[in-house]
Amino acid sequence: MKIFNTLSGKIEEFKPMEDGKINMYVCGPTVYSYAHVGNMCPVIIFDMVYRYFKYAGYDVKYASNFTDVDDKIIKAAIEQGISEKELTDKFIKIYLEDVKALNCLDIDYRPRVTETMDEIIDYIQKLMDKGYAYQAGDDVYFRVGKINDYGKLSGQVVDDLAYGNRIDVDENKENPYDFVLWKKTKEGITWDSPFGKGRPGWHTECVVMINKLFGNKIDIHGGGVDLKFPHHENEIAQSEAAEGNSLANYWMHNGHVMVNGVKMSKSLGNFILARELLEKHNANSIRLSVLKTNYRLPFDFTDQLFVETESIDDKVRNALKQANLEIQLKGLEVGKLKEDPKINEIMDEDFNTSNLITYLLDLVKQLNNELRQKIDFVETYDKINLINYILGLKYDFVTLTADDKETYNKWLEYRNNKDFENADKMRAILIDREVM
Repeated sequence: MKIFNTLSGKIEEFKPMEDGKINMYVCGPTVYSYAHVGNMCPVIIFDMVYRYFKYAGYDVKYASNFTDVDDKIIKAAIEQGISEKELTDKFIKIYLEDVKALNCLDIDYRPRVTETMDEIIDYIQKLMDKGYAYQAGDDVYFRVGKINDYGKLSGQVVDDLAYGNRIDVDENKENPYDFVLWKKTKEGITWDSPFGKGRPGWHTECVVMINKLFGNKIDIHGGGVDLKFPHHENEIAQSEAAEGNSLANYWMHNGHVMVNGVKMSKSLGNFILARELLEKHNANSIRLSVLKTNYRLPFDFTDQLFVETESIDDKVRNALKQANLEIQLKGLEVGKLKEDPKINEIMDEDFNTSNLITYLLDLVKQLNNELRQKIDFVETYDKINLINYILGLKYDFVTLTADDKETYNKWLEYRNNKDFENADKMRAILIDREVM
């Protein structure tokens, strides 16, 4: 299997640290408001990655965090007149509802920053003891200058960065590129620490959570392309300082989210909430809209894209519905097929879901032909369902009752006898029961 590794900038053969096992971590949301489409694209993509690894027989442990300590959270809680915990609990619940509505699997760990504070404080102290962090003014900073290859993930060259452009200007810093590990403050929720009462900076939380859950190195670290710099770059810097490694063997990043060719942003008014999208389109169509594009490329949500993916969804649904009817009427055994070499061939090339969807449509045509010709279709049906599992497409069909079967047989009898009036009556009943 091959994966594009952002750290090396090239496609690499995937080799887990331990045979048959994979540890994967994906940066989660800051929970102060409703999740938007930009939050959900990596959720869908890495759910697909998780599903494929499980399909391929790996024992996968998957973690994604909640940032429940942040200036935006404090501001929103004050505005709404509630505590930060009330606010974050509310939006974590809503976020998980959205994730479930998008057909995502449950994952193994969802750590919160507030539940990892002792470990974060200990980690910052470790960086200070090693000389990679220092206290200046009220805050603790990381010494970027001590990391010789800082910028290797994002391709940023420190000397070329404009002062104050993508970094916070702070006269207390030894170097303008140093970043905050701990900020002393009296506003909002705070914790006691050897560095003073305050809260952590953003860049330390994920490193610490990975250490706590998996040890000091994992197989795959994922997230959106916007996190490469500075967030993931700073995670690597801290891990190299504390543990002597780059935290993950493979770094995966999904592309930017676009709406009608323009990058999504609140200022442009093209900001789409996940809930709004789910009101307009079903989960299958949304997932197909994300997975139809290579995960590393920008995702451009257009009306035409949803027309295409809804058509794909309908084709798959209609073929499976007819097959499912035949399976129940004839008592056919399905689900024996556990692997399709063609699926592996496609997906082992850096999760090529675009080609997998093309293969899915080919199988749907094949299934329809087999149903029309009244020949064995079970293998094709099983292959389609293997793909549906990986893509996270969900189709529910009614379980036939004895009455349903009797009505169906009457429909067949009337149709064969060319009694179209009664046949149409039986068909109307079957359609009303969602059998046809």
